[in-house]
Amino acid sequence: MSRIKNPTDFILGNTRLQAVSHTPEIQLWLADEITPIWRLTEEELDEMGVPPPFWAFAWAGGQALARWLLDRPQECAGKTVVDLATGSGLVAVAAMKTGATSVLAADIDPFCEAAVALNAKANDVEIAFTDANLLKSPPPQVDLICAGDVFYEKPMAEAVLEWLLAARKNGTRVLVGDPGRNYFPKSGLTFLSEYTVPTTRELEDQEVKRSRVWSLD
Repeated sequence: MSRIKNPTDFILGNTRLQAVSHTPEIQLWLADEITPIWRLTEEELDEMGVPPPFWAFAWAGGQALARWLLDRPQECAGKTVVDLATGSGLVAVAAMKTGATSVLAADIDPFCEAAVALNAKANDVEIAFTDANLLKSPPPQVDLICAGDVFYEKPMAEAVLEWLLAARKNGTRVLVGDPGRNYFPKSGLTFLSEYTVPTTRELEDQEVKRSRVWSLD
């Protein structure tokens, strides 16, 4: 297989524009059973130069957080927002649709830039993007930082939590969406809401995930 030269073309050719199950007012370019990328193995993707396509799915924690923001537009209205580990940009889109003055979507996966751009266009919003590893610098001075599905690996979880705690100490509100990942913090957060998010056994360990939204104390 040849290596991918144009991420935008790859995304358009391997996903389809569809409503997100738990946030149907948002449409994203996503993979599903009828899209070409769904059946590609990790080895095939690697040969094509495509990192694991986390951007091609609306993960349960992000769906819960996006739903919570859409139902509470006052959380983002008139505020500056960072969406950490943005993936598809779902939470970033939700923040812009509820009146954020600006949203910076951050992800180190280079394909995410194209995915976020396509998904922003599909929802008629503007979202800035950075592929810089924000965890290597002090948290930016913004009103709100959102983080969905970031506690799935121990080193990542520890680094993210330390960074988010620094942001909270600086006065930034921090919201987290998580479906019970293994390394989710056991303390220091306030429960806000719970949702039952439809998913698939090919992505998760069950067909629905109880996903919760939390604020960092």
